[in-house]
Amino acid sequence: MASYGVRRVTGLRREEVAVLAGVNADYYTRLEQGRERHPSAQVLDALGRALRLDPHAQAHLHQLAGAAPSNRFTHTTDRVSPALRRLMDGYPGAPAFAINRTLDILADNALAEALHSPFERADNLARMTFLDPAGRRFYTRWSHTAQATVSHLRQAAGLDPDHPRLRELVRALSEHSADFTRLWNTHAVRGKTQDTKHFLHPDVGPLTLTYQAFDVCDAPGQQLVIYQAEPGSPSAQALNLLGSLHATSHQDAL
Repeated sequence: MASYGVRRVTGLRREEVAVLAGVNADYYTRLEQGRERHPSAQVLDALGRALRLDPHAQAHLHQLAGAAPSNRFTHTTDRVSPALRRLMDGYPGAPAFAINRTLDILADNALAEALHSPFERADNLARMTFLDPAGRRFYTRWSHTAQATVSHLRQAAGLDPDHPRLRELVRALSEHSADFTRLWNTHAVRGKTQDTKHFLHPDVGPLTLTYQAFDVCDAPGQQLVIYQAEPGSPSAQALNLLGSLHATSHQDAL
């Protein structure tokens, strides 16, 4: 860990920082002076808590030390911020929704609601894939979708295998889907970043959409997923029709 001169942080003496971090005062002194160059991720986490660093500053501390951040599952609220909701609503021509690590749908815009309307409940992508009867009809490449879905949950399990929501979801899926159990036992891991999805919607027919998933920086664990169709393609026309049908049905319901 490189030294950048004399410590300028006021308010705490070295010994006090060491006590708060649970490390030896002499060891902490060597860290400050650059004589200890290989602190563990656990020590860096402890120092970050002692110094009350925010997540960004803590990640920077790990980078400066050349240490990989510890793989703690960062617990975060499942509440979607008003700003993120406005952002999703700002894409009226693209299905957009927010999910957490266990693939719960936390919020969606009108077109995402319309896209997922064949399901009994658009609440969790894994449950919709494996337990809702609409799943195998809606996802025309169901095997590919199923493998990717389980791989996403495996990634979440690697971050926190004891997370209550994850354990509850895996238990429910295992009890009711032999396909999920088989795929879960392969231990394949994959992050949700981008892919092409093929759907069959009962109102507008086949849809081929690509998606991008974006991490929500102010809510660790949340992702914004946005689908889009190739401009001018039959899928783009079908997506426009789906939006019109959904808007009309809502107006009729008022």
